[in-house]
This record gives sequence, C-alpha cells and structure tokens, in this order.
Amino acid sequence: MTIKIFGHKGPDTDSTGSPLIWEWYLNEVRKTPASAKLLGEPNTEALFVLDRWNLSKPEIIQDVAAGDDVVLVDTNNVGELPESINEANVIEVIDHHMLQGGLKTRAPITFTIRPLACTATIMHDLMGADAAKMPENIKGAMLSCILSDTLEFRSPTTTDHDRQLAEQLAAELGIDIASYAAEMFAAKSDVSSFSDAELLKMDSKLFDVADKTFRVSVLETTSPKMVLDRKAGLLAAMPKVALADGADEVLLFVVDILNKEATLLIPNDIVKSVAEKSFGVPVDGDTVILPGVMSRKKQIVPNLTV
Repeated sequence: MTIKIFGHKGPDTDSTGSPLIWEWYLNEVRKTPASAKLLGEPNTEALFVLDRWNLSKPEIIQDVAAGDDVVLVDTNNVGELPESINEANVIEVIDHHMLQGGLKTRAPITFTIRPLACTATIMHDLMGADAAKMPENIKGAMLSCILSDTLEFRSPTTTDHDRQLAEQLAAELGIDIASYAAEMFAAKSDVSSFSDAELLKMDSKLFDVADKTFRVSVLETTSPKMVLDRKAGLLAAMPKVALADGADEVLLFVVDILNKEATLLIPNDIVKSVAEKSFGVPVDGDTVILPGVMSRKKQIVPNLTV
C-alpha cells in the first residue's frame, strides 16, 4: 500500500513542501512507496516554490479511507485534517506545533514533535547522513520551507538550528537568501486573485479560548497596504466565514514582514475586547497595530484572552 503524506488544510509552503520532502525520503531512501498529497489549493508562495524548483503539485484530496496508511506532517490537530482521519492508519507524525490531542492510532507510532520553526528542519535531522543524498529540488523545497516559516529569520520561532540549516542549504544551492526570500514573499503578497472570504481562510486555524471558538487568520506580506485596502470587504465577510465554520469570530492578523508588526482588524466590540485583553493595547477604530507580533504559534494564540 502506498503511504499518503500530507499536512494541514489551507496548505502553506511548509505544508506543501514537507510532504514532497518526505515522499522523496520514503521512496528513495527507505524504499517504501509513498505519495505526497494536499488538503486544498496551496497559497501563492507555495505555488511559486513548486514552480521555482520544478516540483509537481501533489494531488489534492478531500478525505481518507479506512485503512489508508498515512504520515502527517506540520500538524497533529484533527481540526486541520480530513474528517475520516481517525479511521485511517496513521503511522507517523512529524510536527513542530503544540500537541493538540484527539488523534487516534491503531498501534504505537513514530511521533516526532520538536521545538523548531519548521517541519522541514526536523525532517533533515531525521534523515541523518541520508540528507546528503537529497537532489537540488528537494534541497530547494527544504530551504523554502525554512525561509517561509521563519519569515527569513524574523519570526520569534526561529532557532539557531533552523538558520544554520538554511544557510547550509543556500550555500550548497548557490542561492542568495535575501534575494530568494524577497521573491518568495513577493509571491505570497500577491493576493489580488482571491476573494475576501478566501483571504480569511487562506492561512487560518480554529482555536477554542474559554467558551469561544476563533478562526485565527494570518496573512504574512511585504505589502500590507494591498490587504488593508480591502478592509471593508474583509470586515463584511467575517460573519459569514465564522458562521460557516461554527466559530464565534474571525481574528485577522495582517503581518508586515519587513516592519515586524501585525495589524488586527476589529469588526466589533467582542474582538475589540479580545485585542485589549490579549495584547494590552487600546483600540480606537476598526484596526489596531501590534508591534513585534509576527507568530501565531508563539505570540498570538498563547496570549488570546476573552
């Protein structure tokens, strides 16, 4: 049986690239049939990376079948996975997020969670000496994942290990990190073809805080004005997106990669209260700037207070 490898819904660069990296490793090193999959259309940055490194876009799947052998990467959260995930045979998890719970396995499995900025960094460690066998396009995918998840080392999730590996890969590929990251972020910043609802769901995850459920959406960009110019439409779309998800509110953080800050949209008094309690800032109007806030995992979700 061919193993299916995939990450979370709304695939970003790490959740698109890491399945391809592990597909290569399982097939070429472990000699185990495996196939990368996606749970949705990848974002514009991930599409740029696929094209830049001549990587085929994995098949998009909606669900898994009972008995499917599955490797999960870049998530362990059942809320970000196919509806039937607990009917499948999950045989391995490789992740860098907090343990969420709810995932069921049929036997003991290899479960790797490490406090690093990127799943691809963990994969390099797991490969050991076999990492030297990676072809250029897989190295390129790995470098891209790290630069994306660390926002070119600006994110507080960045570790020395992530940075050192990225610099090593860039040297081997003859890539200038600053120039290549700028190309990636420019691709990520072009959101002109997406509807307001699609933007709110593009890089978002559901979180329960006290008695509330929030869809926490993050748009990382070097051109925040391109997103904020659509503020009226985004604010208007939030209630419908929340209702469709069974969430109470959508929290949209527009992360300015270059200025190292986030702008949170404030659609109503509930979100205003959450912003003031969570980040200790006064809110006056339909946006508030949060200096230094760049990471959903490390700075946004742990601070959310109702």
